[in-house]
Amino acid sequence: MNFTPRRFVIAASLCGALASLAPASVLAQAYPDKPVKLTVGFAAGTGPDVLARTVGQKLADLLKQSVVIDNRTGAGGQIAAAAIAKSAPDGYNLLIADVSAISIAPAAFSKLPYDPKKELVAVTEVARTDFVLIVPESSPARSVADFVKMAKATPNKVNFATFGAGTPGHFGAVMLAEQGGFKVESIHFRATSDVVTAIGGGEVQAALMSTALAAAQIKGGKMRALAITSPKRSPLLPEVPTFAEVGYPKADFSAWFAIFVPVGTSQAVMDTVNAQVVKAVQSPEIRKKLEEAGFSVSGTTQTDVRKMVAAEAVRWERVVQDSGFKGD
Repeated sequence: MNFTPRRFVIAASLCGALASLAPASVLAQAYPDKPVKLTVGFAAGTGPDVLARTVGQKLADLLKQSVVIDNRTGAGGQIAAAAIAKSAPDGYNLLIADVSAISIAPAAFSKLPYDPKKELVAVTEVARTDFVLIVPESSPARSVADFVKMAKATPNKVNFATFGAGTPGHFGAVMLAEQGGFKVESIHFRATSDVVTAIGGGEVQAALMSTALAAAQIKGGKMRALAITSPKRSPLLPEVPTFAEVGYPKADFSAWFAIFVPVGTSQAVMDTVNAQVVKAVQSPEIRKKLEEAGFSVSGTTQTDVRKMVAAEAVRWERVVQDSGFKGD
C-alpha cells in the first residue's frame, strides 16, 4: 500500500486519537472490577443501616460485584462523611448520607473535618423518611392542639428527646415550637434505645421519630403518635394525621438519603453508579422492602439531586441560624 506524506500524517493522527481514547473506554467498561464499599454513618440495625443494606444487596447483583457495608458511626453521620470525603475518587468509595451530615452540619458546626460542597458530589437521592410527633402514652396530649396548649402552659420549656445535636429531629422540634408559639429544650441522646426508653418512661415530653421506628413503638403501647410530617398519611400509620391536616403546613421536613462520591470521581463512573442505584431502588422487590421499612423511594437524576442538596443547604442554614444553635 502506498501512502503519500499527507495520507500518512492523517492515518498516524487517527491512530493516535484512538489510542488516547482507549484507556477511558476500557476503564468505564471495567468498573467495577473489585468490591465496592458503601459507607453509612449509623449503627447496624438502625433505619439508615437497613436502607444501606437493602439497596446494597440489589446493587451488588446489578454491578456483579460485592458491595460491602461499612458502618462508620458517630456525630450524626459526620464521621462517615469525612471518611469518604478524604478517600480515593475511584468509584469504590460510596457514601449514603442524610440531610444531617450534608445540609445541617455545615451550618451547625464551624469546624467540620470535611466540606460537603467542595469534597463530595451527590449522585442520586435514594429515599426519604418522614417524622412522627411522639408523646408518652401517659401524656395528657391526645392531639397536636392538646400538645401545643400543654406546651404553652409549661412554665419552662417542653423537653424534646433527639437522636443527637444537629439532626432533623433536633431542628424539627425547633421549627415546630416556632410555629406553635412555645419554647423547647432539646435533650440529646446518643442511642436510639435511650430515646425509646426516655419516651416510654415519661422522662421527656415528646420526640420526633422516623416513621418506621415510631410505628414499631406505637404498636408496643408505650407511645402515642399525634401527627406526621409527610404530605400524606403513611400506610404504616394510617390513623395518624399529617401536620398539614391539623393546621401546621410548614412542618413538612423529612430526612432524605443520597449517594455521594468524593470530588474527582470520573463522570463515567458516576453515570454507572447513578444508573444502577436508581435501577436498584426502583425495582419492585426493593421498593416494597423500603416502603415496609418506612421509607419513600426516590431514585433521581444527578442534576435533580444536586439541585435538591443545594436548596436544602440554604433552607437548613436559615433554620439553624434562627435557632441560635452553635455546635462548637
